[in-house]
Amino acid sequence: MAKSGKRYLESKDKIDSMKRYPLEGALDLLEAVQKVKFDESVDVAINLGVDPKHADQMVRGAVVLPEGLGKDVRVIVFAKGEKEKEAIDAGADACGADDLVEKISGGWMEFDSVIATPDMMATVSKLGKLLGPRGLMPNPKLGTVTFDVGKAVKDTKAGKVEFRAEKEGIVHASIGKASFGKERLLENMKTFMDAILKAKPEAAKGAYLKGITISTTMGPGIKVEPSSIK
Repeated sequence: MAKSGKRYLESKDKIDSMKRYPLEGALDLLEAVQKVKFDESVDVAINLGVDPKHADQMVRGAVVLPEGLGKDVRVIVFAKGEKEKEAIDAGADACGADDLVEKISGGWMEFDSVIATPDMMATVSKLGKLLGPRGLMPNPKLGTVTFDVGKAVKDTKAGKVEFRAEKEGIVHASIGKASFGKERLLENMKTFMDAILKAKPEAAKGAYLKGITISTTMGPGIKVEPSSIK
């Protein structure tokens, strides 16, 4: 949805669209242009020098942000027996097996993240057409297929962010809420960027960080100078 309106245009006038700001300066500007009354999410878009069509250039991973995301993340777990109890004790919003498959197949989608023990993946695969397009299919590379379900649930609830380069090599993610303020957003951004840098494929050639833009939900994008990311 295109961002428009008087407040958006007023905010945009304060930003030099041709300039790349140092990270801390961009966060200061982000705070200065906030106009709406609700607590907006702060989002980042990173243009990477990779071609995700090639398997050896895919950038994908997950990281727990130290300051969290500022929202309640609804987590469901596919597990049985002791692992089901472990998941519930860790704070899972729902846990089960075939019963959970039936519930989701019936149209229930009130969750944000899905975790499964490895032995449950054959059961979860029945939901591939529903979970896959939404990016909710458990994946061992993201730590969402694991026997350590207690830790997985706690990490997800605490502010775990999954990321994946889309077809143009762009990664989108949320790094918190506008109400966090500069210092908390800076900590989250540094942690997220560290994960992006560590995920650099060996096959990637040339500049890896080609462009970085941060914005609030309703605000204009602010370009960040990649060299200011340390």
